[in-house]
Amino acid sequence: MNFFFEVLIGGLLSGVMYALVAIGFVLIYKASGVFNFAQGAMVFFAALTCVGMVDQFGFSLWLAVPLTIVVMIILGIAIERMVLRPLVNQPEITLFMATIGLAFFIEGLAQLVWGAQVHKLELPIEDVPSEYLMEKFNILVSQFDIMAAGVCALLVTSLALLFSQTKVGRALRAVADDHQAALAVGIPLQRIWAVLWAVAGLVALVAGMLWGARNGVQFALTFVALKALPVLILGGFTSMPGAIVGGLIIGATEKMAEVYIGPLVGGGIEGWFPYVLALLFLLVRPEGLFGEKIIRRI
Repeated sequence: MNFFFEVLIGGLLSGVMYALVAIGFVLIYKASGVFNFAQGAMVFFAALTCVGMVDQFGFSLWLAVPLTIVVMIILGIAIERMVLRPLVNQPEITLFMATIGLAFFIEGLAQLVWGAQVHKLELPIEDVPSEYLMEKFNILVSQFDIMAAGVCALLVTSLALLFSQTKVGRALRAVADDHQAALAVGIPLQRIWAVLWAVAGLVALVAGMLWGARNGVQFALTFVALKALPVLILGGFTSMPGAIVGGLIIGATEKMAEVYIGPLVGGGIEGWFPYVLALLFLLVRPEGLFGEKIIRRI
């Protein structure tokens, strides 16, 4: 039974980090209707910029992080100004294709500036089992996973407070509900989009650092975004709570499937099981658990 809880808790904690990446998609999609395919590239760019400042310039991590935050905010605003704003009122497929091109550009820019080699990112906490949980409950759970989940929970709570308790947050919700109505009451739509892209850049930095510390800062970080797709399908493309719940479900089920079903099929199930689960879920509830249900009349 202890082993079952170890697998379950480990999967849930990994799911929190999946949810963090998914939230970056939700922020942009909910307010502008754009599926930001470049979110994975932003995660890679953020992590590589942070570790590049440490390795090449000799900055401490405590200095590199705030500097990278500034860089990501500037990047987010630049994307809104140079890519999104000129394409306002264009078909959604046009915006989607623009973010695909943007993804390749950001990936190339990151490697052009900082190099293509794998970097090691060391955070203040090690990826070792928690002594407290091991002694108290005889359960092996990584300290790093616990810290990462705590950081993600703090960030999500901060974003929730931003959206619910501030003037900017109310404007963001208004823009998400109806662009034209928001413009009619004087809400600066383009400024709100710039704020959202800046926040998405900050989320990408946190996700990039957490995944980079675990797997190394390398090009493979761009594929983390693909793991967010099943999360979005389960939770809904427009819901932050859905991203969190979807992340927990995907994280837990992929670990359980790898451990208990993997040996029966030769292993390797963890890589594709979330997509199978998402496909089955699409057949039952295409809009996701927390998504807005669309009624189509035939």
